[in-house]
This record gives sequence, structure tokens and C-alpha cells, in this order.
Amino acid sequence: MKKLKVWLLLVCLVLKCMADDESAEDISVDDVDIESDGEEMEDSVIMEEINYETPNPSGFYYFYESFDDKTYFKKRWVISSARKEDTDADIAKYDGKWNLEQAKENALKGDFGLVLKSKAKHHAIAVSLERTFKFEKKPLIVQYEVQFQDGQECGGGYLKLLSAEKNMKLAEFHDKTPYTIMFGPDKCGNDHKIHFIFRHKNPINGTITEKHGKASDAKLEEYFKDKKSHLYTLIVKSDNTFEIFVDQVSVNKGNMLEDVLPPVNPPKEIDDPYDRRPDDWDEREKIPDPNARKPEDWDEEAPRQLPDPTSVKPEDWMDDEPEMIPDPNAEKPSDWDEEMDGEWEAPLISNPKCEKAGCGPWKPAMLDNPNYKGKWRAQLIANPNYKGKWKPRKIPNADYFEDDNPFRMTAIDAVGLELWSMSGNILFDNVIISHDKSVVDALASQTWELKRKKADRESEGLFKRIIIYTNARPWLWAVYVVVIGLPIVLIFAFCCGSSETEKIRRAAAARAKKTDAATPDSEPETSNPVITTEPVAQETTPTIEEPEEKETETETEDKNVENIDKEEKEGSEEDAELSGSHDGSGDVGRSPRRRKPRRE
Repeated sequence: MKKLKVWLLLVCLVLKCMADDESAEDISVDDVDIESDGEEMEDSVIMEEINYETPNPSGFYYFYESFDDKTYFKKRWVISSARKEDTDADIAKYDGKWNLEQAKENALKGDFGLVLKSKAKHHAIAVSLERTFKFEKKPLIVQYEVQFQDGQECGGGYLKLLSAEKNMKLAEFHDKTPYTIMFGPDKCGNDHKIHFIFRHKNPINGTITEKHGKASDAKLEEYFKDKKSHLYTLIVKSDNTFEIFVDQVSVNKGNMLEDVLPPVNPPKEIDDPYDRRPDDWDEREKIPDPNARKPEDWDEEAPRQLPDPTSVKPEDWMDDEPEMIPDPNAEKPSDWDEEMDGEWEAPLISNPKCEKAGCGPWKPAMLDNPNYKGKWRAQLIANPNYKGKWKPRKIPNADYFEDDNPFRMTAIDAVGLELWSMSGNILFDNVIISHDKSVVDALASQTWELKRKKADRESEGLFKRIIIYTNARPWLWAVYVVVIGLPIVLIFAFCCGSSETEKIRRAAAARAKKTDAATPDSEPETSNPVITTEPVAQETTPTIEEPEEKETETETEDKNVENIDKEEKEGSEEDAELSGSHDGSGDVGRSPRRRKPRRE
């Protein structure tokens, strides 16, 4: 009982310490969700509040947008009023809706994003960069967040970095507006992509062609269906390498000279478009043997199968009974219109009369024809006139050029979103363009990292939340050892502490059984026991010498049993005196003994 009180005292002490620690934390009431209907709040571990403030990136950047200031957003972002080219008039207009909203789930207080609201409509919106980015020596780093809040069936969430042009009109931004790089997620059906497309200018004739980065080997499906905010980062360096990150994990990388399609540099030689294959050019590698002859016994007309001559038609076979009959239980639907639907006919079912024997025209079983050989063909031999596969001759490529530095692309002067989607509520946030990796990483820690922590907190269980809370306060591990470990020690002590006493009791019981001494189960007799003097039949039993037992018990057990043995010996002598008589052989006659109460 005293141990239990000590344990309860320690528990109260720990709870008091945790209460003092929680009261010392600067926790806002905004983290507590109070239900107006009076429901009890679920027990949970107190967690520190995730405080969000609109970040102001430290360092150099060309563009940044947090979407938290609605007034500032309206001043510089322009919604397109253009129309798509080569599209039907009723769907050519960019009439999709945009709005600034907080995330539907796990939103941070004060954090807003640009949300594509309409589904199955064209959307276009753009903004000018604060500084023009020129592809010279410094790398291009583009980073932004996308959250498919309703999942994604078919559509994209990519950015277009618009090429610098004189008199650019963002209000006329459309699908044909020149861009330098297109980057971001896109999905339709089972095709999941993260685009990296750049437009390369031919240094000879000035034509523009799109170059698509190789497909990623990473699994991208989860980013489109988990409804969480994901961070997309593109880094293009002056050494022509590129790398794509999702949630700060690399998912694709390569070289602009080697890992794009079509290649940046055309081939030096091309096939001559005017070259033609000669008439006598034989491309057949093997031909039928002209000397082969069909054997005389080869019968090409022999059928593949023959009727089984042993097959016999069953006696109860019904030739005139149809195999399928109209369902007698079928009823014409009440809404059946014969003028519109035609004459109603009951559906056909298997004829139940045909289940036992068979119905319809009887045919014997078929067997494979052993004489069947099929159509004869001559065996093939090597073609002596074979010249190989013909290919047109190569000629120098008049459009050949070699661009060793495709990184030097057209400068970027604006960024835009030109999208069509079958899912609405796509949220974009924290768009930044810089050349300094530390700047974009610092921004991610102030924005996306907080969202990830909150999303993880909402999805994690009580046990994980306790672990996180304890890791923030390592001294609680010592408290857990005391609070949890002490009861285990006490339980072990209570359950196993009497094992030594139990061992002594069992040893005493074994010794008593061997000497026929009284046991605790024997009830004490009255002070005046009745002694029976009936003669007992004489038994002559051979004396069996028991081998001396080896001491297997400890000295402690022998000392504890010593007194019990002494009492049993005295009781045996008294019983012998009471027995009174013995026979001529010198054996003492047996008689009932009086059991003495066993001492405690």
C-alpha cells in the first residue's frame, strides 16, 4: 500500500510539471477549436502554434508574389481578355474565374493563394517581373507551390516564363504568346508529367522550336491526388544542366544538349530526299527453294477433322425441339411503346427440356484427321541475290548548326498562367524567380515548410504527437521512465516477490509427504481423540532402502525445514507408543495415528 501511495505521488508530481511547462508556452487561443454546440473537445497533446507571417525574401530576386495582399495583387496582375486561336468561338474566350483564397484544408492564418476556380474553362493571367532575367552566367531558379485541392482529372498547373518583347500587352496573353520556359505539373488520364519545355532559337535562320526535357522516372501520381500543397523547383545552370525538385527532393535532371527531344543541334547529315531504291534491289534474306517438289502422297484437300465413326445419337435426343425458347415468365414493360420500340419479344432462355438429352440437329463428335497435312510449301533457303536493307544515301544537312550553349535563351520579362483544367480549386502560392538558391530555400522554410508541418500534424495520431512533443522537451523522457517504469517494477515486485517463500513451502510439503507428516490440509482433531484398538491385518512387506538423496536445496531451505522435521519426528514417536502392540516377528503393528495440529 505504501508503494502505491509513492507511485501516485510521483504521477501527481509529473502532471504538475507538465502543467507548469504548458502554461509557460506562448500559445494562442486561435489554436483551440471551440464547438458552439457544447461538444467536448478531444484530448490532445498541446502543440506549439504555427505562426505565419507574409515573408519578405532577403536577398536578390527578380520576382516574388505571396498573394497575401489583395490590393497589391490587383495592381500588377492582369487577367487576359484574349481569345484562343483556331478554336470554336463558344469556347475560345478566356472566361475562367480567378480568386484569392485561403486553402480549403490546413490553412495558415493570413496565408492566401491564387485559386483557379472554374472547371472545363480556359484561364489566363500574367504579371511583369520586377527585374528582367537575362540568361548569362547566373542560374535561373523558379519555385512555386501548387495544391490540387479537389484532385486533378485532366489539366495542368504549370507556369509560363514569357519572353521579353517590346510593347508586351498582358491583357492579350494567350496560348500563342511567346514564352521562353514552361515548367510545372500536368496530367491527363494516366499520363503524369512535370514539364520542362524551353524554346530554342535557331542561330542560322531564327526559327523557334520547343525542346522537351526527358520524362521523370519518379512516381508522380500522388502529387495530383493527395490534395496537399507541393513545392516545385526548377534550376537551370549556365553549364546547360537542369534539375527539377518536388518538395525539395530531386525527381529529374539532365543536360540540355543530351536529354531533350528533339535534340538542340540537328545532325550533320540527312537522308537524300530524292534518292530512290533501284528496281533490281532484292531485300529478301530468304527465298523458297526453287528445286523443292511436293510429295506425291501429299493431299492438300484432306480435312483437318473427321466425324467419329463410333459416335451414336442418343435415343431420347429431340431433333425438333429448339435449344432456346422465349422466357414464359417475362412480362412486357409497362412503358413499352410499340410504335417507338417495335413489337415486344420475350427474352430467350435455355430450353429446360434439353438439359437431360439434347435438342436440335444432332452431329457426331469430331476427331483429328491423322492424314491431314495442310497446304504444301517449299522450304526456305538463303537468297543468293540478297543485298540487305536499302537506305537512301546521306547528304550534308543544309540547316546544320552547333549550339554549345543552349542556356543562352531569350530573356524573361513576365510570368503567366495559361491553363485549361477539368478540376477546379487549383491553388498557386509563393512564386519566386531568383538566381540564389539560399533565397528560395529560406522562403520555403517560411511558407511551404509551415504548411507541411500543419498537414502532418493533422494527419498524425496521438502517439506520434506525444513523440514530437517530447523531442521538443527531452527532459520528459526521464519523466516517462519514472511514470511508466516504476509501476512495472512495482507490479513485478508484487507478483514475483513471494517466490522465495513459495519455494520453501513447496519443499516443506514434499518432505512432509515423504515422512507421512501432517500437512496444512489436515484438520486438527479434538483434545480427546478416540483411539481405535481394532487389530490390523499383519502385513509383511520387504524393506526397501531408499537411496540417500543428494542435497539439492540450499542451506537456507534446510534451516527453514529443520524445525518442521523435528516436529514430525516427535509426532511419529508418540504415535508409536499409542499403537501398543507388536507381533512375534518384532514388527510393530499398525494403527491409526492421531494427527497433531501443525505449527505455523
